[in-house]
Amino acid sequence: MNKLVIALLISLTSFSFSQMNAQQFKVGLKGGINKTYGGEITGINSGVPADYTSDTFEADGEIGYHGGGWVQVNFGKFFIRPEVVYSKLESRFDFPQGPTLFEVEEFSVPLLIGYNIYGPLDIYAGVAYKNIISSTIERIEPTNDPPQVVIQNTPFSAQIGVKVEFGSFGLDVRYDYSLSSADPYDVDFQSDNADFVIPTVNRAILNDLRLNQIIVSLTLKLWDSENKSRRRKGGSCYF
Repeated sequence: MNKLVIALLISLTSFSFSQMNAQQFKVGLKGGINKTYGGEITGINSGVPADYTSDTFEADGEIGYHGGGWVQVNFGKFFIRPEVVYSKLESRFDFPQGPTLFEVEEFSVPLLIGYNIYGPLDIYAGVAYKNIISSTIERIEPTNDPPQVVIQNTPFSAQIGVKVEFGSFGLDVRYDYSLSSADPYDVDFQSDNADFVIPTVNRAILNDLRLNQIIVSLTLKLWDSENKSRRRKGGSCYF
C-alpha cells in the first residue's frame, strides 16, 4: 500500500483518539452505491475511413459499489470526519462492435470538515486521496492480458455532501469530483466485426478517463463516546 496512505491513516487515527476524552467521538461503517460520470474516447480512421470510425464516444455511467469505515470527532456544531473506502466503479462505452466496459477499483481516504445544520442534518466538504488499484477497458489489445489504462496524474478529488443520522443508522449523499487530469494517448481496440457492416473502433485516443461520482451510502454507528458509560441490562454497551 502507498506509504503516504499509511502515514495519513496513522496521523488521522492518532488525532482522533487524542480527542476522545475532550470531544464527542464516533466510529462506524458505511457501504452503498456509486453512479459514475465522465470518460471520452475518439476513434482514429487509420486511413480506412470506410472501416474504422473517427467518432467520439462518451461513457455511460453504470452503478458501482463501495464499502469502508469512518470516524468522526465533533467540536460543538463542527466536526472532522476521516474515512477509509474501497470502491468499484463502472462505465460503458457503446462502440459499434458492442458495449465495452470500463472498470476501476480504487482505495480512497477522504478527510471531511462538516457542520451540523439542525438536529440530524449535517453538511460537509473535503478532499480525498485516491490510490488506483486497477483500471481496465474491455477490447483493448492484447485482449488476453489488457494493459492498465491511465486515468489520473494526481491522486486527489474534491467531495461535498449532506448526511442525516437517526440513532445508529444514517444516509449519506455526496458528489466526488476528480481534481486530476491525464494526457491523451493512443490504444488499439479489437475489431471483432469481421464483415465491417458499419465502421468500428480500431485505433483510438483515450481523451479523458476521469470519473466523477454521485455516492449514496448507508452508515452504521458502532460506537459513540456520549454513550460509552451507558449500559444495557446485562452489561453490554449502547451504540
